[in-house]
Amino acid sequence: MKTVVRKEGRERRHERIRKAVSGTAERPRLCVMVSNKHIYAQIVDDEKQKTLVSVSSSGESAVGRKNTDGAKLIGQRIAALGKELGVGAVLFDRGGYKYHGRIKALADAAREAGLKF
Repeated sequence: MKTVVRKEGRERRHERIRKAVSGTAERPRLCVMVSNKHIYAQIVDDEKQKTLVSVSSSGESAVGRKNTDGAKLIGQRIAALGKELGVGAVLFDRGGYKYHGRIKALADAAREAGLKF
């Protein structure tokens, strides 16, 4: 029961954030999703409704770690791929999660790798 309440709270926070944060061609949105097993990050242009780049700790682009070290690698990787596409500045969408732990590690690594937000 506690898990359902926590999930609903995160979804409500995410809806509130998405009202204010919308990616454009000049400044797309960097959205993050964290599960118990994996970390996902995408750079999205909301005007065209296109995902420009996505990286996760699962699948073909597997980094293989789910902790803060894995989040740092995902942040570095998403920043590198974004810069290849010419994306220099993004809006950070934390997805309703607290800016803490893996979310903060991913954001800090992306900033160090050159993304501005």
